[in-house]
Amino acid sequence: MVSTFYSGERLHTNHVNTAEIRCSPCCEFCIHGCSGLHMNYAGTGINKPDYLATVDLDPSSPTYSQVIHRLPVTHIGDELHHSGWNSCSSCHGDPSAKRRFLILPSLLSGRVYVVDTATDPRAPSLHKVVESEDIAENTGLGFPHTSHCLASGDIMISCLGDKEGNAAGNGFLLLDSEFNVKGRWEKPGHSPLFGYDFWYQPRHKTMISSSWGAPAAFRTGFDLQHVQDGLYGRHLHVYDWPGGELKQTLDLGDTGLLPLEVRFLHDPSKDTGYVGCALTSNMVRFFKTADGSWSHEVAISVKPLKVRNWILPEMPGLITDFVISLDDRYLYFVNWLHGDIRQYNIEDPAKPFLAGQVWVGGLLQKGSDVVYVTDDGQEQQYNVPQVKGHRLRGGPQMIQLSLDGKRIYVTNSLFSRWDEQFFGDDLVKKGSHMLQIDVDTEKGGLAVNPNFFVDFGTEPDGPALAHEMRYPGGDCTSDIWI
Repeated sequence: MVSTFYSGERLHTNHVNTAEIRCSPCCEFCIHGCSGLHMNYAGTGINKPDYLATVDLDPSSPTYSQVIHRLPVTHIGDELHHSGWNSCSSCHGDPSAKRRFLILPSLLSGRVYVVDTATDPRAPSLHKVVESEDIAENTGLGFPHTSHCLASGDIMISCLGDKEGNAAGNGFLLLDSEFNVKGRWEKPGHSPLFGYDFWYQPRHKTMISSSWGAPAAFRTGFDLQHVQDGLYGRHLHVYDWPGGELKQTLDLGDTGLLPLEVRFLHDPSKDTGYVGCALTSNMVRFFKTADGSWSHEVAISVKPLKVRNWILPEMPGLITDFVISLDDRYLYFVNWLHGDIRQYNIEDPAKPFLAGQVWVGGLLQKGSDVVYVTDDGQEQQYNVPQVKGHRLRGGPQMIQLSLDGKRIYVTNSLFSRWDEQFFGDDLVKKGSHMLQIDVDTEKGGLAVNPNFFVDFGTEPDGPALAHEMRYPGGDCTSDIWI
């Protein structure tokens, strides 16, 4: 898997009114610069380590839209997945805090890699490896996923299970500022039912985590029977912050199956956020009630489509990732299976409305064997553009938004075993790609940039799978404002 980051200045600000947050004029790399993303060979049949790829995003550069550096990790079969920074401009309230190290948890092996992106931003280097044995011995945790920096200087990483893959063993790993294992964050007896993503909102003394499923289930591929057997999640877990006590569990029911990415609004005074529920393809809003407890409601729903020539008679959109713009005006999400990226206006968080949509892959594009069936019985497929002469493979999966809100970057790998199951050789054997989507931030609207295409099918060691992206200057999922 590929992990992307962007080289350049970090955003120096502690603004709490996020509508006022802007990229400084000197911060050109925050806007174009370079990007870093995790590249995976795990699950592809290529016996090579995963790596961090650095991509040039500056249109004036002779290496624009190209991989300019590759940093392999030390082992084979890690499956680099998500990442986070050792520090950010918001969580410490300290202008000397710098995004010097990128934290790369390995979903399958349980290792955590620490990468120095500051010494040479265009050629990152490996700083430290936290071995899975050290993590398991001191905490019992395995399958690390989301990483956030804390105001204390510690690093907190959600873990999806114990080292055997049992969901009951999941919790939150703490590393100190030197990346030594400190222990678990949550108090004993306060582990959630399942783990995945998390986001904290200090002014409301709350952290909320989501729940994918048991690693023993998802690592072998998706099986609908596992959902019925209770091996996948449908809950949000509400914690006291920073105390680590599980205060409330929200059952999202049948409308909230497989809740994945979770985000509060950036404005730290706001007590509302969203979680994308993959299998039921609903965007669920959560919010604090008058009595101080938390509740939820479906804010956006993507209807499953009737299809032919597929494994089921109906196909969900499968919302796998979303981001919120830094000014809290727009929410963007992907439908990995259907193949579209959507832009919603959330100025009224309870009443989002569609502002833009673009098709960039999926199982229903023209030329696919799969068709969707309209209400009047007609077979249809979606028009998906070629970019620089390339047919778009897979579906939009991970997205990241520039600080100014004008560029979305998108990759197409979810998890190697699921990539193979749903998109077959078209993705796993031909490799991923990275696209740029141009955003109309005034009236709303999305358009594929015809000049940007990074083809990871032509990598030196063979086709690779690209997942999450990071910008050294900060992005719309890096900072939690205090």
